[in-house]
Amino acid sequence: MERKKRNGAEVFRITGARKGLAEDVRGRERRYVISMGIRTLSVILTVVLWNVERPVAIVTLVVGALLPYVAVVIANAGRESTPSLPSHFIPAPVRPALDPGNLKKSSDQS
Repeated sequence: MERKKRNGAEVFRITGARKGLAEDVRGRERRYVISMGIRTLSVILTVVLWNVERPVAIVTLVVGALLPYVAVVIANAGRESTPSLPSHFIPAPVRPALDPGNLKKSSDQS
């Protein structure tokens, strides 16, 4: 169980519950910004290394070209799944049937 401070009050997280929507969006935004930072660095490295180390510059160019697609796919991925949460469906209790020999007829016993 994780405790966090929010507006001065302690908030407890149930271990099986999934993240809140705001926290999920913040995490996806963070991953996207980190990917775009790596892309920016790879494009700068491409420019700096083009006349010095051409094969490395080509690799950084390819990384810089492919990373936006990967970053968008990762950022737009759906919310996490929660397969371990219990179902809200409660089945009806099983009641065993009585054998015909155990039934007593009250109308016949007068």
